[in-house]
Amino acid sequence: MRLIYINIGVFVVLRLVGVLSFLGTGSTSGLLQWVELPASLPLLLRRPWTVITYMFSHYGLLHILFNMLWLYWLGRIFMEFFTPRQLGGLYVLGGIGGAVLYIVAYNLLPALDSTHSFMLGASASVMAIVIAVAVYRPDYQINLLFIGGISLKWVAIGTVFIDLIGIEGTNVGGHIAHMGGMLVGLWFGMAIRRGHDITSWINSCIDAVVSIFKKQPSHKAWRPAGGKAFDKESGKASKQSTTSSSEAGGKASWNLDEQRLDDILGKLKRSGYGALSDEEKEFLFNASRKR
Repeated sequence: MRLIYINIGVFVVLRLVGVLSFLGTGSTSGLLQWVELPASLPLLLRRPWTVITYMFSHYGLLHILFNMLWLYWLGRIFMEFFTPRQLGGLYVLGGIGGAVLYIVAYNLLPALDSTHSFMLGASASVMAIVIAVAVYRPDYQINLLFIGGISLKWVAIGTVFIDLIGIEGTNVGGHIAHMGGMLVGLWFGMAIRRGHDITSWINSCIDAVVSIFKKQPSHKAWRPAGGKAFDKESGKASKQSTTSSSEAGGKASWNLDEQRLDDILGKLKRSGYGALSDEEKEFLFNASRKR
C-alpha cells in the first residue's frame, strides 16, 4: 500500500502542476520532463535520477489505474510468500531492469530512435512482481472475471505473449520495458527457489540512503521500572544499576532489529520452521512476545 500511495501522490502532483503549467504557458511538460526516463544517453547523463523516478510516475488516469490494480492484486499474493522488504526491493529492481532494456533497445536497434523517446510508469516494476510470484508458485489458483479459476503460470504466459505481439504497436518502449521487468521477476523467482534473495543488496542500498535522512537517536541509557539501566546502543545492562529484574532485563536486551526479523521471516516462508537455528527461533519468539 505504501507503493500505491507513493504512485498516487506523484500522479496527483504531476497532474496539478500540469494544469497550472498549461494555464500559464500552454504546455504540460514542465515538471514531467524531470521525472520521465529519456532513451537518449546524453540526456540521461544529465538526468540520471529518472532511472528511479520514472517507475513512480504516471500521467494518464487509466495508466495508473491498471498498474495499481495489478500491483494490489498480485502484490497481495506475493506477500503470502515473501516480506514487504522483498516486495519493495523487487519493485525497484524490476523498474531498473525495464529501464536498462528500454535504453539498450532504443540505442542499439535501428528501428528505434532514442532522440525523442521518453517513458514513465510502474509497469516494468509490476511485471517483475507478476512473473516472480508465478515462477515461485506456478500452480497458485486465482479467479478472473469471465474466465474463472486459472493458474498463475497461465496468467504469466498470457502477459508475456501480449507484450511480445504488442512490440510492433504504438507503445514499443513500454512493451520492451515490460520485458525487462519480466526478466528480473524470472531471475528473482528462480533464485529464491534456490535459497538466494536478489533483493538483499538493493534493500541495503535503500537502507543506506534512508539512514542519511533519519535522525540518529542519542546514545544514552534508560532504566526499566525496577530493573537495570539499559544501554540501547551496546545492548548491555549498565553496571551502575543497584537493582535487577531478570524478566525486564531479558525483554530489554532484545533490540528488535527489523532487518533481521524480515530475514528470519523470509527464511521461515521459504524453508519452514525446522530450517531455523535455535538462536533464530529464540529471536522470533521474543520478538513476537514483545510485539
